[in-house]
Amino acid sequence: MGLRLDQRLFSKVTVVFAALVLSLFNRVLVSTTGSTFNDAVHITAIVGESVVFNCQVEFPAEHPVPYVLQWEKKGLDIPIFIWYDNYPTHSGSGYEGRVARVSQDSPYGLASLNLTNIQESDQGWYACKVVFLNRSPTNKNGTWFHLDVHAPPKFVTIPGEVQYINVGDSIILNCQAVGTPTPEIVWFKDATDVQPTTTVGIFNDGTELRISNIRTEDIGDYTCIARNGEGQISHTARVLIAGGAVIMSPPTNQTKLEGEKVEFTCGAKAMPGNVTVRWSRDGAFVKSIASLETRVTIKKDGSMVINPVSADDSGQYLCEVSNGIGDPQSASAYLNVEYPAKVTFTPTVQYLPFRLAGVVQCYIKANPPLQYVTWTKDKRLLEPYQQKDIVIMNNGSLLFTRVNQNHQGRYTCTPYNAQGTQGSSGQMEVLVRKPPTFTVEPENMYQRKISESVEMHCDAQEAEGTQKPKIQWQRRDGAPLPKGRHSIHGGNITIENLRKTDFGYYHCVASNEVATIVTTTHLVVEGTQPHAPYNVSANASETTVTLQWLPGYSGGPDYKQDYTIWYKEPGMADWSTIPVTPSGSTQVTINRLTPDTTYEFQVVGKNALGDGMLSKVISIKTLAAVPLTVAKKTSPAPPVTELPPPPSDDVVDYSDLILPTESSGATLYPPVFRPKGPKPGPPRNVSIAEVKNGFVISWQAPLERAHLVRYYVINYKTDGIWRTLNKAQIRAEDTRYLVKSLVGGRTYYFRVVAYSLKSFENSEEIKFPVPARVKHKAITAGVVGGLLFFIVAIILSVCAVKICNKRKRRKHEKAYNMVACRITDARNGGQIPGTSQVPLKKITDLDQPEYQV
Repeated sequence: MGLRLDQRLFSKVTVVFAALVLSLFNRVLVSTTGSTFNDAVHITAIVGESVVFNCQVEFPAEHPVPYVLQWEKKGLDIPIFIWYDNYPTHSGSGYEGRVARVSQDSPYGLASLNLTNIQESDQGWYACKVVFLNRSPTNKNGTWFHLDVHAPPKFVTIPGEVQYINVGDSIILNCQAVGTPTPEIVWFKDATDVQPTTTVGIFNDGTELRISNIRTEDIGDYTCIARNGEGQISHTARVLIAGGAVIMSPPTNQTKLEGEKVEFTCGAKAMPGNVTVRWSRDGAFVKSIASLETRVTIKKDGSMVINPVSADDSGQYLCEVSNGIGDPQSASAYLNVEYPAKVTFTPTVQYLPFRLAGVVQCYIKANPPLQYVTWTKDKRLLEPYQQKDIVIMNNGSLLFTRVNQNHQGRYTCTPYNAQGTQGSSGQMEVLVRKPPTFTVEPENMYQRKISESVEMHCDAQEAEGTQKPKIQWQRRDGAPLPKGRHSIHGGNITIENLRKTDFGYYHCVASNEVATIVTTTHLVVEGTQPHAPYNVSANASETTVTLQWLPGYSGGPDYKQDYTIWYKEPGMADWSTIPVTPSGSTQVTINRLTPDTTYEFQVVGKNALGDGMLSKVISIKTLAAVPLTVAKKTSPAPPVTELPPPPSDDVVDYSDLILPTESSGATLYPPVFRPKGPKPGPPRNVSIAEVKNGFVISWQAPLERAHLVRYYVINYKTDGIWRTLNKAQIRAEDTRYLVKSLVGGRTYYFRVVAYSLKSFENSEEIKFPVPARVKHKAITAGVVGGLLFFIVAIILSVCAVKICNKRKRRKHEKAYNMVACRITDARNGGQIPGTSQVPLKKITDLDQPEYQV
């Protein structure tokens, strides 16, 4: 025990001694470190990483002796690390577990320090100190280090996610972040960066966004982004008008299997925050729906839970939130509940009408939709596809095209979908019975005058062993029977005080458990204005529309009806009218319409009693105007000055035009429109290269909407307007064009135009100076061509002189003979029939040559 006390005492003395030595060492810091701030080692690290401060130990005379290692951080009174052999190490506050001396076999110096899990507060100056306890201080041991700690941005102050304000108020959004380097703060409103205005400003190095006198357009999402070289973070604050609640997490559509649990979210915020949430389906509060009452729960956060879901729960669910201010805000989601196909109802008896078509129903419910149904008859599998008189309908029911006694029996059906089946139906007794028959049928047509009455008769009788049929009357068009003016007694119907609207077809319907039979009659009410024309159709050109229709009832055999066309552009209040000629015609062409414009048309008939009812409205669009044909003038040109100038980007040359004519033959001067409709993309990479026989212009198809291109046109210019280079349209699949001659020494500009059906797009212009040598070739060719032409011209001139001289002689002889004849006739008192006497010309007057060389 005495030995142990001595050892403890010795340890304490040693520690005290080391402390005294270190205290003395601190007083001579500058003299005992081997470097200054200027010679310091700079180290950069990122938060969370580790670094090693490399510090060498140089022993006196290169002989190891005991030493004390101390690491200090500038600004801290207590060292962050102290090491002495065989004594516990000391770690400063905040550095516990993060500082350690490197191992002796590492490549670093013996006094090196490993700092792990670096924090932003670790940035600063560090000093390595080595003290030999039994030697004089040395200037060679010790080093200064500067640690730069880089860290990505981290918010220290952010605005609330939702800011409620009133119009006219002011607001400050504060967004501060720390990091190394110091983060930059930028602001965005929705998707656009915030630009300072008279009411919006950014202050304090971007940390504050101030908005004064808030307007409605200032409402939105404001995002603060803090960024430096190590990363960026963002935070969004939604600025809203104080008042009604706002849904922050709306519900989304969900699909569940029957028996599962479903939860719809509906989180909301408001100012004030007393938000109430109400869930409904088809306008009814979910808690008041009997089938849901025991399975639905509305949680405090506004979400709704249905557990478990049933097949009947499918539908649209609406969440409404409110805090008592303004109108409630709502959001909805659809619940789709899937389940195996199942039979919902099994009738014990079903009837089929003998010798008629009949159906055996399988009442099915399925989600996903029904895939197929299997049937049994008298406990045996029924194969309808193998029997020509039985068909399985889309809803799974059996259709018997012509019923016979063999179809009677006991049937079951089993439906299937993607989820399977919930089983078969019960047995259904299918009985074959004779259908009811008409004993009294109405006439084919009843003709009455307006204000008169009509009685239409109908009756039916049941077959043996079936119920008496029920008689009903219906209009074929589905319109209701005239209220207060009709009565039914037995199977007969009486309609009094007939009106124009009573005109039409009527069904007498007799039905019992076996079948439903129908007979039809036509009621014609005479002495009325015409009924509406129907089946109106139209065909359009650029400036005309041709209408055709079928006439409605004219009002009676004594009435003739004429027609009038009503038409207008959509959105216009007033209709224009055109009478149809000749009288009674059911076709007409409307002229002088605007190309590429939608028009609405109606047709109305008229007889001696007045205008009838208008037909249904039909809409049709005239065709787009095609580019006007450019041609040489062969006759006096139309007054082109009446046309407005083409757009600056138009490529049509309007100097010589051939204008179309209307259907009447009059010249049409259509307005010049800018192109309408979707544009193709611009042609790309236009280039020109010289080849043996000319120059090749090439390009690439557009990157965007290339499928719209119908053809290409090449434009060129030198120092004037753009002109068209190609005579015919260049096909969409061609991207090269050969130009056989260009003037040498001249600079050309080219562009390629891609045309769609209704629009076009230009490529970029390219500049091409034609080499001067091309001009020399042209001059040489011209000189050679000129000499050859001159030689040929001389030869032709000689031939022409000979021919002309020969003609001259023949003409001279002919003229002489004619004059001689006339003189002879005149002397005899005669005259050439059909001529008058004129002074005789000298023969020399006829000697003028026809050609001069």
